[in-house]
Amino acid sequence: MNGTTDQTRHQDRVWSVAEHLDDVLSRIAPLDPIELQLLDAQGCVLVEDITVPVALPPFDNSSMDGYAVRAADVADATESAPVALTVIGDVAAGSGELPEIGPGQAARIMTGAPVPPGAEAVVPVEWTDGGTGQGPAATMRAHSAAPQDAGGEVRVHRPAAAGAHVRARGSDVTEGESALRAGTVLGPSQIGLLAAIGRGTVRVRPRPRVVVVSTGSELVQPDEPLSPGQIYDSNSFQLTAAARAAGAIAYRVGAVADDAETLRSTLEDQLIRADILVTSGGVSVGAYDVVKETLTELSADEGTVEFRRLAMQPGKPQGFGLIGPDRIPLLALPGNPVSSYVSFELFVRPAIRALMGLAEVHRPLTPARCTEAVASSPKGKRQFLRGSYDAEAGTVTPVGGAGSHLIKAMAHANALIIVPEDTTEVPAGTDVDVVLLG
Repeated sequence: MNGTTDQTRHQDRVWSVAEHLDDVLSRIAPLDPIELQLLDAQGCVLVEDITVPVALPPFDNSSMDGYAVRAADVADATESAPVALTVIGDVAAGSGELPEIGPGQAARIMTGAPVPPGAEAVVPVEWTDGGTGQGPAATMRAHSAAPQDAGGEVRVHRPAAAGAHVRARGSDVTEGESALRAGTVLGPSQIGLLAAIGRGTVRVRPRPRVVVVSTGSELVQPDEPLSPGQIYDSNSFQLTAAARAAGAIAYRVGAVADDAETLRSTLEDQLIRADILVTSGGVSVGAYDVVKETLTELSADEGTVEFRRLAMQPGKPQGFGLIGPDRIPLLALPGNPVSSYVSFELFVRPAIRALMGLAEVHRPLTPARCTEAVASSPKGKRQFLRGSYDAEAGTVTPVGGAGSHLIKAMAHANALIIVPEDTTEVPAGTDVDVVLLG
């Protein structure tokens, strides 16, 4: 073991939030692109420009259930003097062989079906008698129940101009047009477009695999009974959910006791499935801070993790380094629930988005008017207070106190209020910057 690390050389340095984040991001590169099936690519970042190989729609088709007609044949149709047309067949969606519409003729056509040659418009079934010889129809009768409706005669009560209720070929996109640009995050609509133009696979940067490990002999799995001195493990659930919300594939590892060898073997086991490791707890200056103890004693071959003091509240103790043969990024977060979550938002979430290859990794800052005074904020530290943001009013209200254990207040907040390092109090009505969560 090599006990002489960058940690000992820099133990007296206090890092700013920006310095620590810049260091993290400078040592993280986007994941290599891979080819994925469409549904597996959801949430991933596209790495290629996609052009449309065929026009959408690929043929003129009907936007209504009705009758394909020549516009001139129905130009004079009225309720009192309907036009009678001879029905020469049905055109269903997917039809290959199409009847040709001549003067005085019509074909019953379904939504999405190709417009047959000779037809110029579609008359909705509600504008006809549906072939019943009676008044306006509300719907078509099923072909299986009334096969005769594919022939006979239909009376049209209203005119339809050329192009009416017809979706023209290429009216969505034309052949050779750009469909999606590299850098696009693939959501449901983008996946649908790719399928519509015939792409079954796509080249993307995969979603990062994040492994979350919480530490502490006091931690108990929810639903299990608590013994004296024990608490439920909330951090691993909170951080795993946050990683998934950030776009990652996240794995939660059960709480690890305060034992260096157990933690070491756990991390070694998880390296094979991790693009980034996140731990919570054990990074401060206590005698049982097992994460700090374990990771500061890594050998040169195992990597380097540096533990730092940051000029921020909550979240002063932080650790970061690259470990294992593949130098997997590891971010060691403090154990208090609010400190852990705030640290995730500030450092882990941008790291995840950097691995995804996103151009913008930071949440944007939003100005808001603080409705209540912040009586004191530590000079020289950037404070992140939980807040409730009202978008309509453009205001933010502090939620709960400044304690880093107040997880209920975190659950009721939708923003972080930023109090800069040189600000020691915030009068009510002051404009502040907030980070919107969720």
